[in-house]
Amino acid sequence: MAKDKSIFTCTECGGTSARWMGKCPSCNAWNTLIEGSSEPAAGKNRFGSVHASLAPTSEVLPLSQIEAADFERHPTGIDELDRVLGGGMVEGGVVLIGGDPGIGKSTLLLQAVDALQRSGMNTLYVTGEESGAQVAMRSRRLGLPDSQVPVLPEIQLEKILHTLQSRQPHIAIIDSIQTVYSDQLTSAPGSVAQVRECAAHLTRTAKSTGTTIVLVGHVTKEGALAGPRVLEHMVDTVLYFEGDTHSNFRLIRAIKNRFGAVNEIGVFAMTEKGLKGVSNPSAIFLSQHAEPVPGSCVMVTLEGTRPLLVEIQALVDSGGPSPRRLSVGLDRDRLAMLLAVLHRHAGVACMDQDVFVNAVGGVRISEPAADLAVMLAITSSLRGKALPKGFIAFGEVGLAGEVRPAPRGQDRLKEAAKLGFKVAVVPKANAPKKNDKAFEGLKIYPVDRIEEAMQVVRGLD
Repeated sequence: MAKDKSIFTCTECGGTSARWMGKCPSCNAWNTLIEGSSEPAAGKNRFGSVHASLAPTSEVLPLSQIEAADFERHPTGIDELDRVLGGGMVEGGVVLIGGDPGIGKSTLLLQAVDALQRSGMNTLYVTGEESGAQVAMRSRRLGLPDSQVPVLPEIQLEKILHTLQSRQPHIAIIDSIQTVYSDQLTSAPGSVAQVRECAAHLTRTAKSTGTTIVLVGHVTKEGALAGPRVLEHMVDTVLYFEGDTHSNFRLIRAIKNRFGAVNEIGVFAMTEKGLKGVSNPSAIFLSQHAEPVPGSCVMVTLEGTRPLLVEIQALVDSGGPSPRRLSVGLDRDRLAMLLAVLHRHAGVACMDQDVFVNAVGGVRISEPAADLAVMLAITSSLRGKALPKGFIAFGEVGLAGEVRPAPRGQDRLKEAAKLGFKVAVVPKANAPKKNDKAFEGLKIYPVDRIEEAMQVVRGLD
């Protein structure tokens, strides 16, 4: 018998090679090629055996003649999840949700699909990692003993597609895509080829039937979604679960969304009855100090369309010959740059000091609008003097010492005023018009340069 021809597939990009190489020829990643048997030649395309085509052939039309109808959305009843999705599930949309094991992906989706079932929608929960009895136990633990959600314990793609075609559900959950396999491929479930082909078939089914499909995806040890990167390009929405499993709070973030804003976040608290939305997430990221403490400065960051108040803490301590620079939740390289600007333009020297910076609550801040708050917190810790009570600051600081405006500065200030903050140091371009009642009770100091900000803060002591 002739030996099956081997083919080597990259676990990162899905590229193939006829022989093993240390570096993938497609994406240049090292040690990612895995051997597998090549697929036997078939008389017709694999997609054609399941669906003849996505839709009938349409005529070519200019954009001006195509009717731009808005997408119909189905709210899940979980406000924080609907916020991340852009208002709810979209008909025919495909959502990919990933996160660390045990962080709450299956719990949240079971709560959502139960709420949709109770609202009168036809749903289907396909589980490949658990038995039906295990899903039933979880539903009772979540306080849903009389749930009518149909459950299908199955991992074979062809049987799942047949069930989707026969039942025609509005919403279908596939938990998880790494467990699904197709008989038309010889590779094992979870391999690059299986994940790519199964996701492609499910996506085509969603587009052709109007069923909303939610795929649960595993993540690698680096935190990225497992499988080929093409998986994220196929779907309409990519959601990531974030948070420490030792904490009660979870963040769900939209990395990609064709039907809504990206980088939108939803905040949940894990309780005995499942995940509950947090209506005021700013309270999580602010420490409860009886009196102001040195090294603490509150900033307003934007996560999608939501302004959040986050406390930035800094600790400056005497260091040795090689002082340390450590940041948690903030970019370490940017911290080194801000220390250089602080020395050059504000005369605050930390070259012989250890500098530690932390964003409270486990949140990660990537926007440069945190620069001013970080620099003021460092200065406060170095001087040993606390910033005034009810103080906030935000703004990007350039290498020349200028304070640049942050996007949607008015919304940030309104959120701070609503939560009772009294003093704000902001870029001059973000200063609101005088006599604006939305900012009553908030004293705003607009600044152009970092030196001005330091002078303002010294005058507030």
